Amino acid sequence: MNTKLNDNSNTSAETKNSSFRRILKYLGPGLITSALVLGPGSITLSSKIGAIYGTQLVWILGLAVILMMAYTEMSARIGLAANGTFIEIIKKKWGVAAGLVIGVGAFLVTTSFQAGNAIGTGIAIEAVTGVSSKIWIIVMTILAISLLFFSQFYKVLEKLMLALVVIMLLAFAITTVIVKPSFSDIVKGIIPVLPEGSIGLVIALFATSFSIVGAIYQSYLVREKGLGLQDAKASAGEAIFGIFLLGFISFLIMVTAATVLKPAGIIVNNAVEMGEILKPSFGSFSTFVFMLGLFGASFSSLVGNATIGGALLSDGLGLGDNLTSKKVKIAIIIVMLFGSSVALVFNGAPVNLIIFAQGVTIFVVPFIAIAILVIANRKDVMGNLKNGLISNIFGIAGLVVLIYLAFNNFKNIFLS
Repeated sequence: MNTKLNDNSNTSAETKNSSFRRILKYLGPGLITSALVLGPGSITLSSKIGAIYGTQLVWILGLAVILMMAYTEMSARIGLAANGTFIEIIKKKWGVAAGLVIGVGAFLVTTSFQAGNAIGTGIAIEAVTGVSSKIWIIVMTILAISLLFFSQFYKVLEKLMLALVVIMLLAFAITTVIVKPSFSDIVKGIIPVLPEGSIGLVIALFATSFSIVGAIYQSYLVREKGLGLQDAKASAGEAIFGIFLLGFISFLIMVTAATVLKPAGIIVNNAVEMGEILKPSFGSFSTFVFMLGLFGASFSSLVGNATIGGALLSDGLGLGDNLTSKKVKIAIIIVMLFGSSVALVFNGAPVNLIIFAQGVTIFVVPFIAIAILVIANRKDVMGNLKNGLISNIFGIAGLVVLIYLAFNNFKNIFLS
């Protein structure tokens, strides 16, 4: 009798462990995409918007996350169905030049914004240790580069991203429960409104939360993970869940900022002021805990952003895309070194570099979105994983938004 009970107990435990392992098998790519998109810019913007406008702009975050989900899920299906990488398919269908434009464009965009990730990493540790952020930028860049030389870089990257996402999620979830935000205010925030003077922050939040370059890299991550057509359903769900986590963490930050910072009149001018968000739950340790979250967001983006830029450049140049390739690693290191060098030399991201990044985005991002939509609708590439009506509706909506953002950037850079 006891033997039977023990056997049943062991079988049940093995089943649970097997289910857990299956979940973890699919969890990696979406978490990596989520972690690299949720950078210091996303945290700063969510904090600032919550501090100034309360929960009025929750709907913008929701819309951005839904569109990001649509493109990330599409990209995951492309990675599973296509006989080759995304850029290889583009080269076959549209020519080598088109693939090169995507690879070089993604490289330039990620490189241009890498300085912000390096700065966020340095500032987070400086706030806790008192040691100059420049020292920490150098140390963290060396650490990030060293990760590339682990024998199983993808698995190391996956575990790192999982740990950092969990840290951020727990810190802000605990605070949200303690400060008890107004549920009615959150519901009101779902109704689309644009408060006076908010358009600049709205566009910035959308741009950081809806990263088309991050979305397309999902197709590379599922291939790196070794997933196949049989994993399509689980992979799609995992991609959506990963982006949901991105939006949920940003939502928690915005809501806690609205509840804690707005009544105090703190409009977030620096990282220390952002740390006040966690004061109700962590007291005198609030700055430390917030900086841990900021470090997590910054370091994950420092590694992930560079990985995207380096891998897509290498693929665009026809040098391969596998993360174990020396050529891919060199391209990733170039992105890291460039970003850190800019942060150290200019003591911040120079305005001209930001303008340059926006200029590249104007032309590259809508082109990549169009390419994703077209490829995802090709029966000869996608087979049974071809886009359905719902995917196309959200895909077209996302493309319209991206074209609007590109037009707005073009107007600000060249016509103002």
